[in-house]
Formats: sequence, structure tokens, C-alpha cells
Amino acid sequence: MLNYYKYPHLTSTEWVTFVHGAGGSSSIWFKQVRDFRKQFNVLILDLRGHGDSKPTLKDTFKSKYTFDSITADIVEVIDYLKIKKSHFIGISLGTILIRNLAEKRPELVKSMIMGGAIIKMNFRSQVLMKVGNIFKSVVPYMLLYKLFAFIIMPKKNHKKSRLLFVNEAKKLYQKEFLRWFKLTSEINPLLHFFRTKDIKIPTFYIMGAEDHLFLPSIKNIVAKHVTSSLFVIENCGHVVNVEQPETFNNQTIGFITSLKTL
Repeated sequence: MLNYYKYPHLTSTEWVTFVHGAGGSSSIWFKQVRDFRKQFNVLILDLRGHGDSKPTLKDTFKSKYTFDSITADIVEVIDYLKIKKSHFIGISLGTILIRNLAEKRPELVKSMIMGGAIIKMNFRSQVLMKVGNIFKSVVPYMLLYKLFAFIIMPKKNHKKSRLLFVNEAKKLYQKEFLRWFKLTSEINPLLHFFRTKDIKIPTFYIMGAEDHLFLPSIKNIVAKHVTSSLFVIENCGHVVNVEQPETFNNQTIGFITSLKTL
């Protein structure tokens, strides 16, 4: 089972579950936990091979990871803790896992909050993935990861987020990085399916104005899906919860609170 940390609230019945992206860990949410645990029960996870969710012997013999198998890891923890329904907050690739979970087990999902969301790979990001696939077996994985981090988060004010993810990625094994990287082959058909289906779960996208790879597609999807809304944080890049934690917390807590009045 995945490593997890839970912070029960004395009176609240609302659960909020945080899902990090590839190369991160539960530690990226440290600026959210303090504010959220004041109002909600909080659950944060380390995805397979990340943080303290070390690869098991069973994982070693798996030829590849899939979005479904990694989503099932999250569901296993939710079911084990007997959480009937939760708000889910994700960042980057974590948003794809949350959207997939909502497809597989919609009864578990009260709302989705998507930070630095990925809903479409534009031409530049697709080229980036293809180049990575070509060189992943011959170039040290940290060199590739640093390159990707710089392309996704290129500005000076993105440096803190960039360094945080690079330092977390250093904790991954080379084989573990390659297993996760191979997930990119699944991304396009899965995202196409998500774009064409408007799921009836309240969804809040919170994006950085400087998230040049992914913000344009999020604006398009929000215009089409009636259950979705978008907040754009100025002077902010891809990892919104790290770069602008106060704004991120205020907006996301406000969104969850607003659902109680609906």
C-alpha cells in the first residue's frame, strides 16, 4: 500500500485528499496542510516509487505502469481508511490521476481541484516527450528531468518550484523514473477521452498565468464544460501551490466551502 499521512479533524466530516505529480512527493503540500487541517480531514499520499512509497518486490516485476494501476493504488488507501467521499486536489500529472479516479470510482469524488492541470499536450510538449523517449536509455535520467523542469518552469520566479521537484526526483531510482516516463505513451488517448466527456463533478482549475504549456487548453475546456471553473494566478508558473501558496489555499478552500451552499 502507498505511504500516506492523515490529519483527522475533531468535528469536520469533509475529507480532502492531495495527489502530487511525477517526480514529486507528499512533501510538496507542506504549505497546504496547515491551512487545510484547520477545517477538514486531510490525507496526503506518496505515489508509487515516490517519497516513502518505495518500490516493492511486486513492482519490480511489473513491465510497465499504467494510469489505471496507479489510480488503483490511490483507491486502495481511500478504501482502507473507509473514506466514503473526498475532495481531491492534484498538481500536474496528479490531476490526470484524479480525473481517471473520477471516471473509475465517481462515488468517491466530491469535487476535483486541478492545479497546474494537464488536459492536452500541445505541440511543444509532445516534441519534448518524443525527444525524451528517444534519449531516455542513454542520457542520465536526472539530466532529462532537469531539462523538462526548466522547459515547463523556465522563469526566475519558477526557480523554487523547479528546484523542489528536481530534488525530489533525485530520490527516484533510474528504473522507477523510466517506468513513470513510459506512461507518456498513454497520455494523449486518455486526455482526448477526458476532453470529450464532461463529467458531472464540480471541478476547479487553478493555473499560473505563466503556465505556457498547459493554460491555453484549460481555458478551452472550461468554456465547454458547465461543471468547471478556472482561476488564474498572475506572476505564477506551473506549480501553483508552491509558487503562490497563500492564493492557492484561499481560492481552493473557498471553492470547497462554496459547495456546501449549493
